[in-house]
Amino acid sequence: MLYLSQILGRPIVDIRAEKIASIRDVLVRYGSEEYPPVIGIVARLRRRDFFISERDIEELNVHGAKMSSAKLDLAPFERREGEVLLGKDVLDNQLIDVDGKRVVRVNDVQIIDTGGSWRVTGADVSLKGFLRRLMPKGFYGADAPVEVLDWADVGYLATDTATVTVQLKSSKDKLSRLHPVEIAQLAETLSPIHRTEVVESLDDETAADTLEEMSTEAQARILEELDEERAADILEEMSPDDAVDVLDEMDEEKAQELFDLMEDEERADVAELMPYANDTAGGLMTTEFVVFPREMTVGAAIASLREMAETPNMIYYLYVVEAKDSWKICGLISLRSLILADPGRTLGEVMRNEFRSAHTSDPAEEVAQIISEYNLLALPVIDDEGDLAGIVTVDDAMEILLPRQLRRQVPRLFG
Repeated sequence: MLYLSQILGRPIVDIRAEKIASIRDVLVRYGSEEYPPVIGIVARLRRRDFFISERDIEELNVHGAKMSSAKLDLAPFERREGEVLLGKDVLDNQLIDVDGKRVVRVNDVQIIDTGGSWRVTGADVSLKGFLRRLMPKGFYGADAPVEVLDWADVGYLATDTATVTVQLKSSKDKLSRLHPVEIAQLAETLSPIHRTEVVESLDDETAADTLEEMSTEAQARILEELDEERAADILEEMSPDDAVDVLDEMDEEKAQELFDLMEDEERADVAELMPYANDTAGGLMTTEFVVFPREMTVGAAIASLREMAETPNMIYYLYVVEAKDSWKICGLISLRSLILADPGRTLGEVMRNEFRSAHTSDPAEEVAQIISEYNLLALPVIDDEGDLAGIVTVDDAMEILLPRQLRRQVPRLFG
């Protein structure tokens, strides 16, 4: 086992044990493998950097490297796509520890001989790892604790080099093990460019859920940096009210561009909410809800729910309207009550016909207060024609009522 700090600057000797250069850096291939293989070293000779393949290295240890070949290619070193320099790209940079759910700084890199090749197996994130680079051997405390993060738990490596496409491939599956709330919290500790890369590495649904846990300003900046088609795909996965908010935060021209790229159905849902001011019930509501006519039986309603291709992430209330093609709300029923009801009865017979509601023009703060005071999970919103226009959910109400620092402690029920 070696640490990168133990070999950087060490001599490279030929087959006659004569020094020919020194180790400038170690090059690995960063891709789908959990433990990136070392593919060679970057050697330094009289201010010239050149590459020595691992095939031409017979030994690599704390004393340096010994070549197995007498041939040297002194052509200037050029990095190729998917190649990462451990010294330049990894040391002192941040990475996301998926298992520990944290962002850490890499103080040293652990490399192990697996028999046929050298591989990166861990990142030393302890103080000892940092001191190992600065002080002579024996002066940084033999008994000092070492914390080496398994490289298999690295969900994202923040670098300033062109390794993004490789990171996207290797980060997606690991980061998806985390909850969107956790991804958002970790991403917000990174720089804006790395924050965008983290979101870009996720599938559309997870990216949308992650963005909804961030501030509207951060959502807008990230979507503006993404490819337009990808940004539109993520917007389609966001709840319509959140999509409206983030579009309002963007430059008008950019917002229109992304809006036009959205699929017809999702674009229509967003367009429906755009006329309402942000500080009203209309601006706070979402159009993701389920309605059934009052003459439908309980059994038919349950069967219809099962057959729906897409339903809101959280259904707690079902809204009952006068007729199949009507939006005139006449009652509501909780999902629990629906499941427990006699399958042969109609929704009109089992629904609650007394319920609280709001008008689209009501102040958002008043709507939030109603939800809080009556312990509701959602509140129906009615338009000027008396039709059901949308619902305001409890998590959106809490966005208004709670101080910013406490909002993340309330779980998103509908987002």
